[in-house]
Amino acid sequence: MSQPIKGRGSAQNPKNRFLKTNLEYEIDSETGQLKKPKTQLLKDHTSDIISRNQSPDIPFDVGLNPYRGCEHGCVYCYARPTHEFLGMSAGLDFESKIVVKYNAPELLKKALADHNWKPQTLVMSGVTDPYQPIEKDLEITRRCVKILADCHHPLGIITKNYLVTRDIDHLKELAEIGAVGVTISLTSLRPEITNVMEPRTSRPARRLKAIEELTKAGIPVNVNIAPIIPGLTDDEIVPMMETAANAGASSMAYTIVRLPYGVKDIFSKWLEDHFPDRKDKVLNRIRSLKSGELNRSGFGERFRSEGPYGEQIRQLVNIHRNRLGLTGGGVHLNGAEFRRPSMGQLNLFG
Repeated sequence: MSQPIKGRGSAQNPKNRFLKTNLEYEIDSETGQLKKPKTQLLKDHTSDIISRNQSPDIPFDVGLNPYRGCEHGCVYCYARPTHEFLGMSAGLDFESKIVVKYNAPELLKKALADHNWKPQTLVMSGVTDPYQPIEKDLEITRRCVKILADCHHPLGIITKNYLVTRDIDHLKELAEIGAVGVTISLTSLRPEITNVMEPRTSRPARRLKAIEELTKAGIPVNVNIAPIIPGLTDDEIVPMMETAANAGASSMAYTIVRLPYGVKDIFSKWLEDHFPDRKDKVLNRIRSLKSGELNRSGFGERFRSEGPYGEQIRQLVNIHRNRLGLTGGGVHLNGAEFRRPSMGQLNLFG
């Protein structure tokens, strides 16, 4: 039985659902547990950097993900199963084997220069965090943001890392023409929870500081209370809304935890390791919100919570959203000032 690994969200590498064979991972001879993996960077060879979204319950159509996998290690992350498409695991592999799109800035510039491209809100990233720890050194996200700022292209950012404040210089350029919005995710205000639930993210105080600094720079900030984990963090909904409002957030949204595919088992094991006294309560409350299941994947239902408790959360959020003035959001980002990037002499040949 695997034990918690300090600095990692998962303590296991469950079987890949697409593979008939199961990879064996190295065991520490002293502890008998999986060894703590070091982060590995793998090169991505994609030729198209912009992903198209056709999901009717996602509020944007195009996204850019500089990284596949995420070193933050959030145990609940709904994106974990995407690593299985790469022949890896949704567990430790997802947070330690990061596939990097080193040429993302060049591909982005090429895409924006294409005369068939029409400016629309581009979200970074919607899957994995564009400001995860390795971004501090690689600066792939920063280079992409600079290109978007130079082109006056509308940009939405979703992150839980204070590192986003590093790029305020470029984000301010977009904010001046109403072409940017940043969403900061909050999951808990208690470090004793975040330390083990999302071990390599910025701590709550730093995220609130990011909201303050972005707002002070004139960059609109939405706070996403997400994911709410019933029985573990749901008692913090109002305190998180209040602290975010005090930090300068102008709008808010929330989602209930989603546990697709193998994430259900990873999350259940994590509860058993860290909050065994709450495990049954948490899982049963999640089931009460999702028609008796731990996850629902259908369009139109995967983000929806049902039952009396789901309605209670909706009413609670609406009451305090109005009280705190977190009613902004839904603002159309300006794409009218978009200008295509120069591709040098290539333009002479069309």
